[in-house]
Parts: sequence; C-alpha cells; structure tokens
Amino acid sequence: MMYHPTLEKLAELRLTGMRQALLDQAAMADIEELAFEERLGLLLDREATARADRRLQSRLRNARFRQSATVEDLDYRTPRGLDRTLMNSLIGGGWINKHLNLLITGPTGVGKTWIACALGNKACRDGFTAQYHRLSRLFDSLALAHGDGRHPQIMKKLARTDVLLIDDWGLSKLTAPQRRELLDILDDRYNRKSTVVTSQLPVDLWHKMIGEPTHADAILDRLVHNAYRITLKGESLRKTAANVEPGDGT
Repeated sequence: MMYHPTLEKLAELRLTGMRQALLDQAAMADIEELAFEERLGLLLDREATARADRRLQSRLRNARFRQSATVEDLDYRTPRGLDRTLMNSLIGGGWINKHLNLLITGPTGVGKTWIACALGNKACRDGFTAQYHRLSRLFDSLALAHGDGRHPQIMKKLARTDVLLIDDWGLSKLTAPQRRELLDILDDRYNRKSTVVTSQLPVDLWHKMIGEPTHADAILDRLVHNAYRITLKGESLRKTAANVEPGDGT
C-alpha cells in the first residue's frame, strides 16, 4: 500500500495525530488483521487525543503560571492548615462552574502561590482557561496599555478568562487609578467567572489596603462574599526546602 500521498495529504490538512497513527500502523506486522473500521477508529482516536493535548498545552502556555504545580503533588503532611476535604472539593472544579472565588491567605513561604497554580493547572486540564498575574505587574501592564491602545483588549481577555489568579495581593496600598482598574476587572467577572487571590494579609485588613471606603466596599463585595477561603499558617517552607516533598511553593 502506498502511504506517501496519504501522509502528505494528512500533513496538508494538519491531521498530525492521524498521520503519526498511520505511520505507526504501517510498522505493525499484524495490522492487516484489523478491519478497515477498526483501523479508521484508531486513527480518529489518535487525532482526537492529539488535538485535546494541543488545546491543553495552549491553555497552559497562555496561563503563564508562576510555578509548575499540580494537585497530585499537594503536600498534606506539613502542618499548615490545609484542609484535605476542602481541597478535594476545589479539585473537583464545581466552584468554577458556579463562578465562585477562592481566597488563599497566610504568611510568606507557606505555599499560597503553589496551591493557586496547582488549582489553575487542574482547571486547564479540565478544559477551562486561566491567567496568572502578580497584582503589581498587572497594574503596570494596564497602565502601559492605556498609552498604546491595548487596554480594551487586555480587559476583554481578563473578563472572559475562566480562572483569574491574582498573586501577591495587598503588598502596598492601592492608588486611585488602581482601585478603579481593580473594580472594573472584578465587576466584569462577578457571577460570570472565578477569581483566585493570594495574600499575606488577612482578609479583614483588605479594606484598609484598598484605601478608599466606597471602592473598597464595592471591590470586596464582588470578591469576598462568594468565595471559598484557605487560611494557611506555619513557618516558611523555604527554610526546610531540602527536606520537604513536592507541593511546597511560595
């Protein structure tokens, strides 16, 4: 059987999974024992798998997670207040379908960012889109975007992302333009998408960090009241990095 024209046509049509599957079949000594429908089914299965994997890799690239974390590597042995029952519920992803938020607080080094990225990774694997941003750098990007015309495009992308991870919330008091930007982002997402926030500050100090009471009330109303909370505690895991298992990030 002449495979070369077929292989070229599959490549032209970008059916790379089917093309590789056909090459694999050609190398199998007993492949002719399978019926045509069985062989075609194997080709289609390979193509479907290849496409799903490409979509996943695209979601992971676009998310730009700070850490390569997965929920399978979560560490429950280190005492830091991580509740396994809550984590199993979050890993299930129902909170994303319900457009709920997640707030992860605790001192530096106890794994806030790692947990957020792990849940973001799981969301991508479940077919959701995600974006990771440090809050200060997000504000810098938005400020630059006002000048070069990209601001509406960035805001639209933030609004339609299924899971938005905002890291290092509360490191400094917000300015008036930052308060307006943050309110716009959260208002676009409220009851439509899910937002994950990590912060060293306890939630009851966020109002003061935001700075202006009216904006603070509006921002927290859209973020806090429909959110799960993970409150971590303990020593920084970086101090014992040589002795800890995977799942211990920043």
